[in-house]
Amino acid sequence: MRTYSAKPGEVDARWFIVDAAGKPLGRTASKVATILQGKNKPSYTPHVDTGDYIVIVNAAKVELTGNKLDGKMYYRHTGWMGGLVSTSAREILEQKPGDLMKLAVKGMLPKTKLGRVMLSKLKIHAGPCPEHGYVAQKAEKLDL
Repeated sequence: MRTYSAKPGEVDARWFIVDAAGKPLGRTASKVATILQGKNKPSYTPHVDTGDYIVIVNAAKVELTGNKLDGKMYYRHTGWMGGLVSTSAREILEQKPGDLMKLAVKGMLPKTKLGRVMLSKLKIHAGPCPEHGYVAQKAEKLDL
């Protein structure tokens, strides 16, 4: 018996809609990252993008447990001396609500070219899904 290895042309990607309202950020992000990688499929192959497309709606209503809303800090550097910029999760959620979910999912994907392709298959909306959006893709509702 031989081990099956998926080819890039054989992969059929499906579309899913995930409602993040009232769900914990980390648990939702880890399940979304698993689906983006294709680890939920029997045809999973590490060097081929076998994942599905994910549309996250209501990203502004995601929950953070404990004191993480004010205590969790995200850091970036401007490149200049003393240019470390820190931002709390609350500030990110108020300014760009989709970025908080995107940062969480991005941290759980591989740090390779393939991981960047997987991240491009993630679509995030701060509010409800647009009425006309994703009808042509026949997106299915996914309960995590």
